[in-house]
Amino acid sequence: MKNTKYPNIVEFQVTGDYALFSDPILRIGGEKCTYQVPTYEALKGILSSVYWKPTIIWYIDAVRVMNPIQTEVKGIRPIKYHGGNDLAYYTYLKDCRYQVRAHFEWNENRPELAGDRNENKHHEIAKKMIRKGGRRDIFLGTRECQGYVEPCVFGEGAGHYDGIPELSFGLMYHGLTYADEAYSPETAGRMTANFWNPVMREGRIFFPRPEDCPLHKPLGEMEIKPFGEALDNFTGLREFGEVD
Repeated sequence: MKNTKYPNIVEFQVTGDYALFSDPILRIGGEKCTYQVPTYEALKGILSSVYWKPTIIWYIDAVRVMNPIQTEVKGIRPIKYHGGNDLAYYTYLKDCRYQVRAHFEWNENRPELAGDRNENKHHEIAKKMIRKGGRRDIFLGTRECQGYVEPCVFGEGAGHYDGIPELSFGLMYHGLTYADEAYSPETAGRMTANFWNPVMREGRIFFPRPEDCPLHKPLGEMEIKPFGEALDNFTGLREFGEVD
């Protein structure tokens, strides 16, 4: 059933041979092991690669896992911070396919961009970018995991877990709240990590908003990068082909 709560919903399918979804805090070095399902932050990053503007904030509403959850371990020789190579084993998801539903809202932390709040413009550009496969390269969690996006209707087609009533994945990293997306006095002027306990029902995971996650961890102070309204509006015109 289609969600009609928000008028600017986008729906797309993302596929890739491999994916590595994990807590970025655990990626400093050594072994890397993927979660079984995509994180909110990874899906938001994919959508931001498709279409990003500081005027809006993307919210991931739901993901549908279409293919069986399979993992593959690879021997990797990552470059050390101080030079040289090391041997590590990374655990990836393989043969990935997901349907995603999302919407955007205005970024109230950027009043200087209020003149760019044209909902129809941003919605149409986002849908166009999905049809074109995204504005920038798509990655499933990490750069070595190339992904591809295309339009879809969320819920259409057969998914591997459609007949499974419920699967729980325990405590899991949800995403990061940056200073320019702060939603409370506690998250203003800092970076905050959010955690939750996802449950997949019949192949679908419905994400809470960042402020609704049960666990939050402040990571450090952070300033908001300013943007100019004139430059932002000019960029919007270029996207429509109205200026060279």
